[in-house]
Amino acid sequence: QVQLVESGGQLAQAGGSLRLSCAASGRFSAYDMGWFRQAPGKDRDFVGAVTYRGDMTYYVDSVKGRFTISRDNVKNLLSLQMNNLKPEDTAMYYCAAASAGSGFNENRYIYWGKGTQVTVSA
Repeated sequence: QVQLVESGGQLAQAGGSLRLSCAASGRFSAYDMGWFRQAPGKDRDFVGAVTYRGDMTYYVDSVKGRFTISRDNVKNLLSLQMNNLKPEDTAMYYCAAASAGSGFNENRYIYWGKGTQVTVSA
């Protein structure tokens, strides 16, 4: 089991950068980790994921080249570096955990944080 708490969300300008963090307790290093986002009135979308060892990542096309997911299994910390932000990146961002080997499947996530709000102004 793992407990997740996101932080770092705030108001940013288009073209700017933000770094989100997800602090974990429990068996963090045993889980693939992912980031999701949900804009007002829309479904929750998969952003990307990192394997439990941190050796592979996956990103959806809309963020590829702009967002980077990383993890520190010593500090139990997951990060999402967001560069060249766009207004359409405005959303509540969630980190989540999936069993090792299943994190690239957005339907396999079992533990969720409560989210952190990112707002990007034009």
